[in-house]
Amino acid sequence: MANKDRASTWLNQLHAHGYRLTTPRQTVVEVVATSHRILNPAEVYGLARALNPKIGLVTVYRTLEKLEELGMLQRVHQPSSCQGFIATSPGHQHLLICMHCGLVEYFDGKDEKLDHLITNLAQSSGFQIQEHWLQFFGFCETCLHVLQ
Repeated sequence: MANKDRASTWLNQLHAHGYRLTTPRQTVVEVVATSHRILNPAEVYGLARALNPKIGLVTVYRTLEKLEELGMLQRVHQPSSCQGFIATSPGHQHLLICMHCGLVEYFDGKDEKLDHLITNLAQSSGFQIQEHWLQFFGFCETCLHVLQ
């Protein structure tokens, strides 16, 4: 789905769930829906204020919260900073996250080795694993060239 289409779809879903589509909320949705990077709330606020100086930080937090509740955003825990958000992807996806620029790439994890790891972990721990969330942190190809 194209990012502009994603923003429109999200706004329609928010409206369908009874949320008002104020101009500040629309701006926040556009910022996060069109990003290919993880954005923390402060970054969303900065980008949104550049588009609409009247946006408040509370609007950013509330909109991010609602988008996450409705399954449109995924929370990402970063090892070196506060949590960020990225658009969810259809199906069960795992993340490759650049620690320099925040770029996110998804991979589906349909791999025999990963399935084998989960099965072995369940057997050795006694856990009945229902769900998992896998994130790898490193540097994208572009940032590797910049950092070297």
